[in-house]
Amino acid sequence: MEYHCIDLRKTNQFSDFFLDYIEGKAELRPFYNHLPKIESFQKAIEQKHFSDTHRQVLCDTLTAQYSEIELFEEEKLQLQKLADSKTFTVTTGHQMNLYTGPLYFIYKIVSTIRLAEKLREAYPDYHFVPIYWMATEDHDFDEINYFKLDGKKYQWNTNQSGAVGNFELDASFKEFAKTVPFAADVFKDAYGSSMTLKEAVRKYVHKLFGRKGLLIVDAQEASFKSLFKEVIREDLFSHTPHREAVLKTESLESLGYGGQIFPREINFFYLDEGVRERIEQQGDEYVVLNTELRFSKSEIEKLIEEHPERFSPNVVLRPLYQETILPNLAYLGGPSETVYWLQLKGVFDHFKVPVPVLLPRNFALVLEPLFEKKLKQLEWEVEDLFQDFDEWKKSFVAKHASIDVSLENERTTLASLYEEKGKEAKSLEKSLEQSFEAAKVRSLKILDQMSRKLRKAEERRQHISLERARAILDYAAPGGTPQERVVNMMQFYLADDEFLEKLYKAFDPLDYSMIVIEL
Repeated sequence: MEYHCIDLRKTNQFSDFFLDYIEGKAELRPFYNHLPKIESFQKAIEQKHFSDTHRQVLCDTLTAQYSEIELFEEEKLQLQKLADSKTFTVTTGHQMNLYTGPLYFIYKIVSTIRLAEKLREAYPDYHFVPIYWMATEDHDFDEINYFKLDGKKYQWNTNQSGAVGNFELDASFKEFAKTVPFAADVFKDAYGSSMTLKEAVRKYVHKLFGRKGLLIVDAQEASFKSLFKEVIREDLFSHTPHREAVLKTESLESLGYGGQIFPREINFFYLDEGVRERIEQQGDEYVVLNTELRFSKSEIEKLIEEHPERFSPNVVLRPLYQETILPNLAYLGGPSETVYWLQLKGVFDHFKVPVPVLLPRNFALVLEPLFEKKLKQLEWEVEDLFQDFDEWKKSFVAKHASIDVSLENERTTLASLYEEKGKEAKSLEKSLEQSFEAAKVRSLKILDQMSRKLRKAEERRQHISLERARAILDYAAPGGTPQERVVNMMQFYLADDEFLEKLYKAFDPLDYSMIVIEL
């Protein structure tokens, strides 16, 4: 295996907002606590005051969540170490895509595990546990109900509603599973032995990453939500998070950076069996949209006290919830996910919770041997995988044309001829110069038409090379979307059970590059 690191700016896949953040642009410094560097973690450790009470709740809840799983020794050790005040977490989170969904789900977790390893080396007096935060409360099923492999979409359709983590793997799922008989055993075992989606995801993530010490957190627990009651009350009754988030968002927008998330006055959903709907205040009542549920202030106060698990934070408050229940030092996410935390600095400051070190996950493009050969045939370097096809085609066709398709020399000669004769004709009659100029324009247009015809003819002659290039670029970015956001891991994992190990070797979560991996 070989791999190459490409400057992120050269890939044309990332916003200036994200690139300015990872490059440490001064204007953005007021919106986060720590630069995304290994040296920042000493200060992050000093700032993170995680109470013994919260730590005990975390340990007890995670132990209960893992009670039905046969743990690897590495997981047992991690659960034990979580009880120690010198143990911290580094976290990534993601939706529960079917069969892991696109590759970047895997990249997030591998990056997080690698960060924990690097931190143990840099700060040997402490211990660091990588965490995968399962988005069990998410209700946008359409975003996760499929995966793509070899250009084909495999999709599960169900009428279930509410938090997707609670979806039952019912008859509809079993029918869907029949369409993927090629699935790796780790997925067949997980889905085949589970009652719900979150149970299956926990099992296969455990099997794939448990030996690396990864722990999985399902935050849909009354014990965790009890630690968040203060925030629930203040959001519902004072709307402070909305105000703080709007202020930071407006400040970022004044610098030319668009908001990634949109705060609401109330940033909680009502969560119950089959239901995850927004809560809105209407007059003196709190209404759960798309339901008949309505609560007075006293009724909802009682609900917060007795059933905090029925309040599910949206994207504005999920980061704060995470930092409340975990002794967390870093969050690793995608480009938009990383920078949206900058809109939340005021929210964190208000509740006196430190913002963790915000790191992007690793970005990668995986090349199979067949496409490496095609690269060589085109005499491409790996950087060429990120170029625009039409721009490349234009220069390639001109370079390899049997004749000059641009007709530049002819254009120059013709233009000079008309201009020279126009000046001569002007001495006979002044208006003739304008006639020659008009004739020049017409003639040049005819040459342009002939140039386009010559180019099309050359493209037909060179179609094998052009189609090869188009296939390579479509492999790197299917339909114009980066490979990591489309292709499922099984494209590589089924043929190479060392695929994940190769990612561990290639990934460095503190090196902000696009990693091109040649398998």
